[in-house]
Amino acid sequence: MGFDARFLGVVAAMPRVDEADAATAVELDYVHFTVVLDTVRRLARVTGVNVDGAELVELERGDQWRFDDRIPIDWQAGPAIYADNDLDRGHLVRRRDPVWGQPDVAARANADTFRYTNAAPQASGFNQSKELWLGLEDHVLEHARAHRLRLSVFTGPVLAAGDPPYRGIRVPLRFWKIAAWNTGVDDTLAAVGFVVDQAPLIETSELREAVPGEAPPLGPFRTFQVPIADIGALTRLAMPELVAADRTPATVAAAGWRQVEALDEILL
Repeated sequence: MGFDARFLGVVAAMPRVDEADAATAVELDYVHFTVVLDTVRRLARVTGVNVDGAELVELERGDQWRFDDRIPIDWQAGPAIYADNDLDRGHLVRRRDPVWGQPDVAARANADTFRYTNAAPQASGFNQSKELWLGLEDHVLEHARAHRLRLSVFTGPVLAAGDPPYRGIRVPLRFWKIAAWNTGVDDTLAAVGFVVDQAPLIETSELREAVPGEAPPLGPFRTFQVPIADIGALTRLAMPELVAADRTPATVAAAGWRQVEALDEILL
């Protein structure tokens, strides 16, 4: 159960909430992954999953979303958020990532990904895109093929104060993802980071104001490769091991965020 920080053979710890946020955070372990839930925002602060590409199991998707009965329902953003609108229940830990190992274990992992603690409202084009957001881990896996196909992947929404309110929550406008792997050279950790922006854009590049009580107009989304230190600052999460392992080229880090429009534009 839960995320294993030594899964890669070198320490790749979960990003950690700071002391100021610890009182409203609860850590929930599932099969091969962990969710740290913000009980006020009712969404995850961070998720971490161990992916063993050599032992992945193909299972039918299913679509039975459930509350986690270990915690109060009112800590979780449940089905009412997604009813009668265009918001998707976007997996934070991707459904197929923890689905590996013995068949019974893989089946439990598959079911665990359909917890509302592992969901966040996403624009349908964002959530269903096969080209970038869902393809990032596959792309990095190819680079990790020589290293037992193992990854540790961290994902979460950026819970910003200015996120638009809707049905008792605030809908995140940005999401982030970090993929980490063992380079195989003296057990050296490597990592890369990305941010996806699902805020609607107008000519002035300012967010359109959401109408109270209506779902915010999300999309189109943009994907950026960014320095991991920037993700830490954006999310108020401590991730020193990942920052130190950042493989973002110095040219990218110096230039700031780099928009990515195709997987072959990712720099490792």
